[in-house]
Amino acid sequence: MAHREWDDLDRAASRARARFLTGELVTGGTRPAILSSWQRSRALGIDPERIEPVYDPALDPDSRLVHAAGPVLDWLESRIAGTRASVFLADDRGKKLQRRVGEPDMNRRLDASHEAPGFCFPEHLVGTGGLGLALVERRPVRVLGAEHFGERSQSHVCVAVPIHNPLSGRMEGVIDFIGQLAETDPDVEILMIRAGHAVEQRLLEQAGQRERALLQAYLRASERGRSGSGLRGPLDGPGSLSDRMLGHEARLLLRERAAELIASAHRAAVEVALPDGRTVTLLTRPVEASSGGSGVDGLAVEVLLPEGSPRSPGRLLTPPFTGRPPGPAAPAGTADTAGTADTAGTADTAGTADTAGTADTAGTADTGGRPGDAWLLAVGEPGVGRLAVAARRRLALLSKAAAHIGTTLDVTRTAEELARTAVPDLADFATVDLLEPVLRGEEPGGAAGSPARGKLHRAALHGVRADFPLYPAGGPVDFIPAAPQARCLAGERAVLESDLHTAPGWQAQDPARVKQLLAQGVHSLVAVPLLARGTTLGVATFYRCDQPEPFGDDDLALAEELATRAALSLDNARRYTREHTVALTLQRSLLPRALPELTAVETAHRYLPAQAETGGVGGDWFDVIPLSGARVALVLGDVVGHGLHAAVTMGRLRTAVQNLAALDLAPDELLARLDDLVISLDQPLDQGGTAAPGETEATGATCLYAVYDPVSRVCTMARAGHPLPAVVEPDGRAYFADVPACPPLGLGGLPFETCELHLPEGSRLVLYSDGLVEDRNRDIDLSLEQLRAALSRAGRSAEETCGTVLDTLPAPGAGDDVTLLVARTRALPAGSVASWEVPPETSAVPGLRAAAGRQLAEWGLSDAAFTTELVVSELLSNALRHAAGPIRLRLIRDRSLICEVSDGSSTSPHMRRAALHDEGGRGLFLVAQLTARWGTRYTDRGKVIWAEQPLGRPPGRTSREVPEARAELTVDSLLAAFDDPAFEEL
Repeated sequence: MAHREWDDLDRAASRARARFLTGELVTGGTRPAILSSWQRSRALGIDPERIEPVYDPALDPDSRLVHAAGPVLDWLESRIAGTRASVFLADDRGKKLQRRVGEPDMNRRLDASHEAPGFCFPEHLVGTGGLGLALVERRPVRVLGAEHFGERSQSHVCVAVPIHNPLSGRMEGVIDFIGQLAETDPDVEILMIRAGHAVEQRLLEQAGQRERALLQAYLRASERGRSGSGLRGPLDGPGSLSDRMLGHEARLLLRERAAELIASAHRAAVEVALPDGRTVTLLTRPVEASSGGSGVDGLAVEVLLPEGSPRSPGRLLTPPFTGRPPGPAAPAGTADTAGTADTAGTADTAGTADTAGTADTAGTADTGGRPGDAWLLAVGEPGVGRLAVAARRRLALLSKAAAHIGTTLDVTRTAEELARTAVPDLADFATVDLLEPVLRGEEPGGAAGSPARGKLHRAALHGVRADFPLYPAGGPVDFIPAAPQARCLAGERAVLESDLHTAPGWQAQDPARVKQLLAQGVHSLVAVPLLARGTTLGVATFYRCDQPEPFGDDDLALAEELATRAALSLDNARRYTREHTVALTLQRSLLPRALPELTAVETAHRYLPAQAETGGVGGDWFDVIPLSGARVALVLGDVVGHGLHAAVTMGRLRTAVQNLAALDLAPDELLARLDDLVISLDQPLDQGGTAAPGETEATGATCLYAVYDPVSRVCTMARAGHPLPAVVEPDGRAYFADVPACPPLGLGGLPFETCELHLPEGSRLVLYSDGLVEDRNRDIDLSLEQLRAALSRAGRSAEETCGTVLDTLPAPGAGDDVTLLVARTRALPAGSVASWEVPPETSAVPGLRAAAGRQLAEWGLSDAAFTTELVVSELLSNALRHAAGPIRLRLIRDRSLICEVSDGSSTSPHMRRAALHDEGGRGLFLVAQLTARWGTRYTDRGKVIWAEQPLGRPPGRTSREVPEARAELTVDSLLAAFDDPAFEEL
């Protein structure tokens, strides 16, 4: 999984780098730290094709940093042996000081590329790289393949960890790993972080001022009081006799006993039995740091070697780590006095580079060890030192948590961030278990353990290695009441188990799994409840196995602080999940569930909601609205913003468009009315009638409204701030329609303009939201060209076109909705439309009525002739009596029979209920009763009155039927109710 993540990041960075180097504006596609480094490199004029580091011959092989890092580098060399990887130590200016390689023949290749001691690789000289970026960011960094600025490093991965002085915080240098991207295990990041900690620990132990003072005082006292005796130098460190004389295990045992003696703070002489059966004596005596002081500043522990010890030290066999690779445990030759009274004596300050060889009496590697010799084992202060370092590291971890926990509003991702932050600084493994309602965004309720509270679900698991027998992430977990996690949830307080070998509750949870965990070294855990705003969300559990020290009170407090911070982020994510779910449900309920089947167009659509962690539900909407005269309206809009507000606004605008479309408004007029509505939405008033501070949330939207007429094959469009629609002609040629650009909805003050396109039958009209083509990682012109090319290759159907577009275009950005609506045009055959010019006299009505009847007979619709003739008579009579010419009659045979009468007047007829003795006023009432629907639409030349009759079922809409009245309607009753002169000739 981690390798796949690296590959995805490298591919994205490769695309972004290619655009960056060509001079394009790149605002995404790679991590912000990398992009900032690229920008700095370009500003400095660095040529990625010619990276030439500067050589500085001034090298100090005996510096404190080199001395502290040497054993750690040796240990890392053993870890990368047999690979094409290398590890470097550099100073705080980016100059490489030391090098270790996985294969010996790499030295020659690295020398040829100047990857050698003395060459400087700061960012301002070589551009983006692991070493230089670590110096700039002052934190561990990873640079993958294409993230490097230079060409020659495109196949490499670099992991660089700054080395800080643990006491002052000053950056001393960088430890840098370089390997092949395709061959490197992502776990190298944890390896390098621990190696960096090891170097810092050794620097701490070298730099302890009081420890050095104690050692010097000890050596001076020994020189004055025991001149000529068998006192020797440090037992540990370069030039030591420890492993040769005692063996590694025995040396560890002696160091533990020395720590206990120093913590006791008094003189002692103790015999210690070694694992091989020999016995040595440990002597402690006080050391005063100042000659005239009266108090005891510290203690020195000497070891009297047994008979038969070796006389030659040989070479150093002790690794820099003792007991828990890769973390340090008081490396050889360093001071480790920084502990409490219980742990202070784990110090071996005697062997620092500054002091071990400065006293003549300290002994050297050339001095043989004689039986009875006293060798310095440890020196230190009881209860002082390590607390300050631990506090600094706790603060660093909390700072890291603030930066890395809660970066998204996704519950599972936040849980994973908590687990990753805790490892390896606090724990070797971390798990986060959340209540199932929390994952759904719901409020967990009920008492602890009650069914109402819900079950636990493992949301995150992270550790220093993958093959660890903990319950996997993604599934349910069920803790018995005696388990630490269950007790933690029940009491809503943290539970510390410092020794899991004596934790019956934990062992009873899953005996078989517990046995495996103990065998792999798990020895201590902390379970911490995740509490936020009085609500229990779950439990976080931290385990130690590689780190030998069990969790203590300080660790418990640190874990609680981490959990508290993470819980707030988790609760924010939970609340957002709830809002996102509500908004998504609302949005889906407001969008069309199915598009109508129409003669005018064949339609298909795609809708991809925005991802929750990047923006949530957006405000895209679309619609296909049947209009009179077999026409159809195509709508696609986008409300600015995300979340519940955008979804609600989208629903209001969609409803408004449907209502305005029912009025048969022209596209420009409809958008003008919609613009007024959006402006009114930005003026919420409180109960007092004035806008309340902070209540106004600005609303903005874009919209494209198109009306297609299958009779004339003309499409009339207008847009308000929306992307241009695309048109694909029957031969496959695609282009973007030149619809006039008008401001988005909500600005007001400017008119909207329309354009008309003649679309051959089989053309495809493509409407889309900006989420399809606008992305921070892509240029808009490139995206539009990719869309045009995809449309040119797409199949002829609307469904094929939708599929081709989404399959061909790069994956759209997750921060915005993506909506696509494709309409393939159809045309009504010429034989399905009949029209007549109407002379301006009522005597023409009978002839036109008869002509309409003959046309219906030709269409095989004689059954509808009577009703149609009645409708034609009424509509023509009204036009002749109340309107101006020219007048035209048109019949359209579609899924329904449509009768239209157009005239040059803008006066709209209206239906009324005539009184018993009224001579007229019943015509439109009869039309409404005999047809499915009727209405008026306005044109630039006047108006059109239309009526539709369904074919194949009784006339009239079910919702408007009056069954009893309709059953009694006869020809005589209808004519008796109609009193116009035009019917005298019936």
